[in-house]
Amino acid sequence: MPHLRKDPLSDRWVIYAEGREQRPNEFERVERRRADAQCPFCVGNEENTPPAIAVYRAVAGTSASNGDDWTVRVVPNKYPALLASGCADPTQSGIYVLCDAVGAHEVIVETPRHVASLTQLTPQEARLLMRVYSDRIRALQTQPGVQYALVFKNVGPEAGASLEHSHSQIVGTPMVPSEVQRELVACRRLYRQHKQCFFCYVIQDELDHRLRLAAESDRFAAICPYASRTPFELWVLPRQHQSHFERQSPDQLEELADFLQHTIGLLESQHTQFAYNYFLHTAPFDTAPLRHYHWHIEIFPRLTTTAGFEWGAGCFINPVPPEQAAAVLRSNGTHPT
Repeated sequence: MPHLRKDPLSDRWVIYAEGREQRPNEFERVERRRADAQCPFCVGNEENTPPAIAVYRAVAGTSASNGDDWTVRVVPNKYPALLASGCADPTQSGIYVLCDAVGAHEVIVETPRHVASLTQLTPQEARLLMRVYSDRIRALQTQPGVQYALVFKNVGPEAGASLEHSHSQIVGTPMVPSEVQRELVACRRLYRQHKQCFFCYVIQDELDHRLRLAAESDRFAAICPYASRTPFELWVLPRQHQSHFERQSPDQLEELADFLQHTIGLLESQHTQFAYNYFLHTAPFDTAPLRHYHWHIEIFPRLTTTAGFEWGAGCFINPVPPEQAAAVLRSNGTHPT
């Protein structure tokens, strides 16, 4: 049974999920393969994944069918880090805290076609994907024991992807993840001190001075954060304050899809075939709209290696200042095409 342990020193949770080392890794091959009869995510290979949780069609809407007539498919992860059964209540033994890894682990197959990056999706596929993110967050809110849903995407072996076919994952956890909790605490403190949402301040400051602004649209901004940890790190944020991702309108989700594709395209224009991660930080399930917190997507290009100093000190060495990175990205245009 997978389980979680809490580090008494850092308050960091660690998931222990035996069996995930058996995941396939097609990147062990010298060459990346293209469309392949063995790819479990390609159309026609639906029997190679667990039965679908939800199937989205560009025209006909959504269903739970397992046929090959689909645009986006949501399936349980074959090698889950968390399981739906178990007890989410933590137990304590001395200074140690442990609980069952109760939750959900889903894979979102973003397209029937064998492509690798979000930028290779059609606009229609990308827009549908943002709707799927929102829908699955809402669905996990109804699952007993789940307190938070983290959406993330790994592209390339350096970013931890075990399969090339473009896909995202969503993990429903029995607690608010440590990184999100730290953000919530810091944002609450800054709001009390400055009477303003931290992220709203950052957005307005960058729109005014444009030092670290990489791109903008009517509703969204892409910013290289002031203390970027890696070269060309980006935050994608709504320009208007909003704490919960899943409470966006359909129009907002469509514009976000276009803007996110454009923003990652700016990165790819500088670094072809590069690996990256992105993940969504949004407010926890059991909260009303929060004045101090702002949902956002963090994009991490894997252009440098995290080594001993970073692990030992918790301090990153970044060879590209965010002002320089933003200027390079701005040179390719600031408006989605």
